[in-house]
Amino acid sequence: VQLQASGGGLVQAGGSLRLSCVVSGVIFNRREMGWYRQAPGKQREFVATIGTGGGGFYADFAKGRLTISRDNAKNTFYLEMNSLTPEDTAVYYCYTAGPTDYWGQGTQVTVSS
Repeated sequence: VQLQASGGGLVQAGGSLRLSCVVSGVIFNRREMGWYRQAPGKQREFVATIGTGGGGFYADFAKGRLTISRDNAKNTFYLEMNSLTPEDTAVYYCYTAGPTDYWGQGTQVTVSS
């Protein structure tokens, strides 16, 4: 099983980024997908998850600014991030939940003030 996250980078406050996670080795459309993040010196925290039916669930800080989506035909899911602030600076990890959870390697998001 592999999850390949991409799309991170350096952006100014107020800007946007779109993260992608390509998944292989599992039946994509049968699994929940999601994102966590870990800021320097902090514990990893939940960001958002999306179910097999396409419904999203968000951490409070993500509501209204971040949108999770999936494309089952491409075995890929996304995290659209808008109105970014320096507090969003973190490594963002994608994962898939099931009988066994699998994680990607993370992509760095840095938001400058």
